[in-house]
Amino acid sequence: MTLTRRDIALAGLLGPLLAQAAPFAAKAQAPAALPEPPAAAHDMSAMPAHWMGSEKIAFLIYPQFTALDMVGPHYMLTSLMGATTHVVAKTKAPVTSDTGLVFTPSATFEDCPADLDILCVPGGSMGTLAAMRDDDTLRFLKDRGSRAKYVTSVCTGSLLLGAAGLLQGYKATSHWAARPLLTEFGAIPTAGRVVRDRNRITGGGVTAGIDFGLALVGSLRDRTYAEGVQLLAEYAPEPPFDAGTPQRAPAEVTALIEGMFTTFLAEAAETGRAAFARAGSL
Repeated sequence: MTLTRRDIALAGLLGPLLAQAAPFAAKAQAPAALPEPPAAAHDMSAMPAHWMGSEKIAFLIYPQFTALDMVGPHYMLTSLMGATTHVVAKTKAPVTSDTGLVFTPSATFEDCPADLDILCVPGGSMGTLAAMRDDDTLRFLKDRGSRAKYVTSVCTGSLLLGAAGLLQGYKATSHWAARPLLTEFGAIPTAGRVVRDRNRITGGGVTAGIDFGLALVGSLRDRTYAEGVQLLAEYAPEPPFDAGTPQRAPAEVTALIEGMFTTFLAEAAETGRAAFARAGSL
C-alpha cells in the first residue's frame, strides 16, 4: 500500500502518543538499558490495526457548489489512512465553484464505485437548485445513497439529498436559513452543527463541514486518531467575531442576511418539491 506524505505525518504524530500510553509499571520493571533511538516517522508497526482502513469515499461536485462545503470535510476524511477518495461530477470537465475556484473531477457518475462507504454532498445556492433539476444527478444520488454506509451532506447539500429521496424520516440539518425546507422532503429539521440519525450525517452551514468530517474520522478510527488529525490541521478556531449563528449575531445582521435568502428559499421550495416528486420514478 502506498502512503501519502500526510499518512507519514500522521504516523509520526500518533506514534509517540501510543508510546506515552504504555503502562508505567512495565517501564519500571524493565532492565536498565541504553536509550533507544527515536522511531522513524514512517514506522507503522506500533499502530493499532484499525487505524488503517479501506473506505471508499465520494464527494459530489457540480457547477456553482460552495467549495468550502467540500474542501473542509475532504481534508478531514482524506486523513483516513488507507481510504480512497473520489471527487465525482457528471463529466470530467473542470467544475467551477460559486466563488470561481475550479476543480477537476476524478470520476464521473458512471466511473464512481457502486458501493461506497461515504457519500458526501456539498451545498450552494443557485448551483444546488440547478443540480436538483438534473435527473442524472438525482439518479446518481439515489443509486449510490441507497447502498452507502454513510450518506452525508454539508450546508444546503442536505436539500439535494432530500430531493433524491434520501432523508425521508431522518433528522437532518442544513444552513440555518434553509433548514425549515427539509420538511418538503419528509425529513425532520433539527438544529445542530452536526446532526446524526442512523447512517445519515448532515452538517450545518459551510464551516460545519470541518466538524462533521472530524467527527466521522473519530467514529471510523478512534479519539486519539481524530485528535491527531485535529492537531495536524491546527484546528482550534478563535473567530474574530461572535456572529456565527442567528442567536449570537446582532439582530440587524441576522435581518440583513435573512433578507438575502428570500428569493432563494422560495425557489428552493418549488424546485425541491418538483425534484422530490420526480425522484420517486427515477
